[in-house]
Amino acid sequence: MRPDLEESFDAFVRARGDHHLRVAALLTGSSAEAEDLVQASLLKLYRAWPRLDVESGAPDAYLRKIIVNTRRTWWQTRWRQESPTASVPDRPDPAEGGGDPADRQALGSLVRSALAALPRQQRAVLVLRYLEDLPVAEVASLLGCSAGSVKTHAHRGLRALRASLGDLGPFAVNEIAGPRGVKE
Repeated sequence: MRPDLEESFDAFVRARGDHHLRVAALLTGSSAEAEDLVQASLLKLYRAWPRLDVESGAPDAYLRKIIVNTRRTWWQTRWRQESPTASVPDRPDPAEGGGDPADRQALGSLVRSALAALPRQQRAVLVLRYLEDLPVAEVASLLGCSAGSVKTHAHRGLRALRASLGDLGPFAVNEIAGPRGVKE
């Protein structure tokens, strides 16, 4: 690859890599599997980078589609290469604020566990719809289903999250929905 393309790819990964890793972690329910998914997806993006018009295009959208499609392929083939025996909890950055770091850690862990317990399609819809803030039509296109299916999976997934999180529901769901709140 040309040096200028190599530099633009490196800059993109440095700027947006952590965001896509968080999305992948919510899609997979596992930080180890998320790292594998992002690494495999970045390799595919790297191969396509010279053909992309990154100046006017959106490499985020292209990488998001690669991540979703790769994950879907792994779901279909039941890909399991590694089975971590212990998980290390994420450590929030104290500089980010937002209350007691231990409370945020516990809440984030509860939300991730509740998401991981959802069926894969509901989890994918919730992550893409509310974390990535994608419109219903784009989520439907990414997942290869109808807009009605996206709405149904979102409704059922949110209902299941609220049931599983109990009293924490509105606050915990905002962990994936962000400050704008959840719209069904």
